[in-house]
Amino acid sequence: MKTITFRNGDPMPLFGLGTYQSKANELHDAIISALKDGYRLIDCAAYYKNEEIIGAALQETFTSGLVKREELFITSKLWNNNHAPEHVEEALRKTLHDLRLDYLDLYLIHWPIALKHDIEYPRQASDLLSLEECPLTETWKAMEQMQAKGLCRHIGVSNFSIPKLKELIAVAKNKPEMNQVEMHPYLQQNELFRFCQSEGIYLTAYSPLGRNLPIKNKPGLTNEPIIIDLAKKYNCTPAQIIIAWGVQRGIVIIPKSVHPERIKENIKSLDINISPEDMTKIATLDSHTRMTDGSAWIFPDGPYTMKNIWDEK
Repeated sequence: MKTITFRNGDPMPLFGLGTYQSKANELHDAIISALKDGYRLIDCAAYYKNEEIIGAALQETFTSGLVKREELFITSKLWNNNHAPEHVEEALRKTLHDLRLDYLDLYLIHWPIALKHDIEYPRQASDLLSLEECPLTETWKAMEQMQAKGLCRHIGVSNFSIPKLKELIAVAKNKPEMNQVEMHPYLQQNELFRFCQSEGIYLTAYSPLGRNLPIKNKPGLTNEPIIIDLAKKYNCTPAQIIIAWGVQRGIVIIPKSVHPERIKENIKSLDINISPEDMTKIATLDSHTRMTDGSAWIFPDGPYTMKNIWDEK
């Protein structure tokens, strides 16, 4: 398994299994199947509401001897209604309880969005807290405390822009080591990629296949002529080309699937080596097209706008 290396020498696989919106009745078997096929990274989040299922599957694999805890890299995320420093540890301990683990390998702030503690998902502007009311820097300090207590080995963020990363870096004792963002050939995030490289921050790509949906007059990534031609050239599937492209950029890729044949197919992407010339061809597909645009957090008279979530002109 190809890996990246954190500042303290810990390795993290460049490829793993995403678990967002995986059906509960299929997820347990998907975890087992993935671990049998060589997956060692599982990406979780409290908001996905399936960490208990994942925990049961992990415990089963530990008991059977399929894998050891120290062989796995488990990521989870702090949800938006637990940003207040006094709620961070409770949220993390709930995740550890559900996953049946003593520690996480990586814990992320899920969004740079704050909700009132008793609100899981906003229905109106008053459900939200502004970043002035609940500063990201204070949440980050609480994340650092969780790391110091040994509840998570590494800490990072998700859906953070360059300005928001800079805000944390300015006050951090330990600056973020990971930023998980939407990234695929339609949204290559080159400026963010370069900034994170310069700061020693790794990137994880969620929705690495662009959800495989037609959008804004585009056919969907696996139907793009460039991707189809390269799949024929490398004797693989279009999805494998897209995954291999991300891995070759040094991005952690976490495609989700609950189908054993697709799980096996996805990890075989690691065997594909795309030429520099063909990587350049894929680069031409970039159109800054988001599938997850943040609109769920935007309400009339609310504190968030598309502009201040992504800090883009």
